Amino acid sequence: MIYDFLLKNNIHPNVDKVYSVLSTKIPTLSRTTVYNTLKLFEKKGLINSLKIEENEIRYDALKHIHGHFKCDTCGNIYDFKYNHEKLKYKGLELFEIKHMDFNLSGICPECKH
Repeated sequence: MIYDFLLKNNIHPNVDKVYSVLSTKIPTLSRTTVYNTLKLFEKKGLINSLKIEENEIRYDALKHIHGHFKCDTCGNIYDFKYNHEKLKYKGLELFEIKHMDFNLSGICPECKH
């Protein structure tokens, strides 16, 4: 049910959000179980963890390359596409990049009004 929730609700939830939604359907569910299950899914490559802010990890079931925009007002996170092959890096020619996050923040259209 945890994986199904992530697939059907592209809201980039944290452990507490997954727990609060699913504990109403699974009364015996614990936060520890949610945390351990999410870590297992991440280890198996089913999901990605997002560290958009220093003190919060969120989870994403979308595996294709995409970026994230977090609204500073409402806190919602939105996916966006970008062409990672056209990004240019200076000063990293001798480095091997193994992981890349592309996160932006600002104010979403709904909060601007």
